[in-house]
Amino acid sequence: MKHPIYYNVSHLSELDIYLFKQGSHTKMYEKFGAHKMEHKGKTGIHFAVWAPNAERLSVRGDFNNYDIEAHPLKMRSDDSGIWEGFIEGVEEGLTYKYHIVSKFHDIVHEKSDPFAFFSEKPSKSASRVWSLDGYDWKDKGWMKKRYKHNAHDAPVSVYEMHLGSWKRKVEEENRYLTYRELAVELLEYLKYMNYTHVEFMPLTEYPYFGSWGYQVVGYFSATARFGEPEDLMYLIDVLHQNGIGVIMDWVPSHFAVDMHGLINFDGTALYEHEDPRQGFHQEWGSIIFNYGRNEVKSFLISSAMFWLDKYHIDGIRVDAVASMLHLDYAREEGEWIPNKYGGNENLEAVDFLRKLNESTYSAFPDIMMIAEESTAWPMVTRPTSIGGLGFGFKWNMGWMHDTLKYMSYDPIHRQHHHHQLTFSLWYAFDEHFMLPLSHDEVVHMKGSLINKMPGDNNQKFANLRAMYAYMMAHPGKKLLFMGGDIAQYAEWNFEKSLDWHLLENPLHAKLQKMVSDLNLIYRQERALHQYDEKHAGFEWIDDGDYQHNCISFMRKSDDPDETVYVLCNLADETRESYRVGVPYAGEYVEIFNSQSSYYEGWNIGNTGPVKAQKELMHGREYSITLTLPPLGVIYLKRIVDK
Repeated sequence: MKHPIYYNVSHLSELDIYLFKQGSHTKMYEKFGAHKMEHKGKTGIHFAVWAPNAERLSVRGDFNNYDIEAHPLKMRSDDSGIWEGFIEGVEEGLTYKYHIVSKFHDIVHEKSDPFAFFSEKPSKSASRVWSLDGYDWKDKGWMKKRYKHNAHDAPVSVYEMHLGSWKRKVEEENRYLTYRELAVELLEYLKYMNYTHVEFMPLTEYPYFGSWGYQVVGYFSATARFGEPEDLMYLIDVLHQNGIGVIMDWVPSHFAVDMHGLINFDGTALYEHEDPRQGFHQEWGSIIFNYGRNEVKSFLISSAMFWLDKYHIDGIRVDAVASMLHLDYAREEGEWIPNKYGGNENLEAVDFLRKLNESTYSAFPDIMMIAEESTAWPMVTRPTSIGGLGFGFKWNMGWMHDTLKYMSYDPIHRQHHHHQLTFSLWYAFDEHFMLPLSHDEVVHMKGSLINKMPGDNNQKFANLRAMYAYMMAHPGKKLLFMGGDIAQYAEWNFEKSLDWHLLENPLHAKLQKMVSDLNLIYRQERALHQYDEKHAGFEWIDDGDYQHNCISFMRKSDDPDETVYVLCNLADETRESYRVGVPYAGEYVEIFNSQSSYYEGWNIGNTGPVKAQKELMHGREYSITLTLPPLGVIYLKRIVDK
């Protein structure tokens, strides 16, 4: 069948071109790429691609037997650098690539479409003609109320996961689950574990499975590994209908070197910097975007908006923000170019991030924009109007490093490192923080979380239970990578399933149950989440008992009767008759004990109410005397008759 091509038809208006060149087009996915349309009563596909330094450009695909001569596109007569054309009779599902010959050399570039909505399953790399308008969403109830679930005063407990290694079908050649299979099995797990949100490691199309999704080629294409775009929509839809938010990792910091992707797209450094001191990421072997080019800004902002718009994503976790902000990131002297003021700040990236957050929050004010930012860059989560970057949340990497380091010490040595347990509270309210125990902490010979803990097996589990309980009570939203909640011994392996068989062991099964219970307590007790980012939500009882490896504090809501009292004993010995000051008379009762026998703990704690005595302690009029379990954390509440 012959497919005629026409050039006098376009999806792109003058306004589109203007916004694109200004770096302000936030919905390029509606105009660029391959889109179904009608022309003179004929149905076909309009193709549009940015390649200003191409000499010739054609579309080759299933519909023309990949003939490079059959369907040449034409460059617009304006100075936009956009090539386009309408090809009659092209059907959805067919594959295609752009055949590009540069003005500057004779090398031929066979490129996938930067705006493709779907692609062939890797290792194949062609784009597919695809429409995303056919899915019937049923999550109106969630979308109407999701602002409540994503707010700073809401409980946010995130399960971070890699779709390809959560569960495998061992009996079927070790294959991973599809999007639709996950809609059944993952939903059941998240509900049992009482997580509020799930975070998917990148789902944008990527060639190399071992990159975990962080080396991207398709910024508008859901990876074909797990199914079609509508299958991913179904997974998200089902999670929404069951009250679970969906966060997606997104990677604007660098892209893959694979030649069918964005690199050297039209024979020049189009999306990237030409100078490797700015354009090549030495640590990751990938390519850095040119944030100073307006068309690239439009491309990236449109990608973020696309996932929020078309896939109803509730939050975007922006990967490797620190590498974007610092020109000298992972570089020695002489390997980077200072900014115009002589500093190491990437001013163009700062401008891009601000514009990104302004655009996404303006269109979707009920989402979460989350920065993985590992330095002390100021005001990451403050409004752009006062000089901030405009994110909603920031990963608290300082808390993570200090906590894991402290917990790795033998208890007998912890008294010398007490500051690592308490220092995070000096800055806990400077940003809107999320506490991450992420995939990065259980790979590359770092060991699993359970194996970071000291002692014999029972002590390891006691330490891990205590760390999770401390984390849940600490100000900030929560994130835990898959495998951590079953105390997987092995490091995460992206090529195999989690070790679910461990749940046959009561130690693992009961730790899992404890994480589920902690998530439920965190959701139910407003004091543990309402003022996560405000001084009003936290008060030390005693942060100075380093000799006993103990800390105690209060988490507070706007109702004093809801206060939760948290006591941590991170020594390997019981503290009998341990007295702490409390603000009120009355009786206090344990609502959680990480060393309860219910969690395979050592069953040491306080049974029944503990009555406050009018005895001054820690600057408070009343005090209570408790038994603190070794390597344990307990939560108390005052009994209030209402």
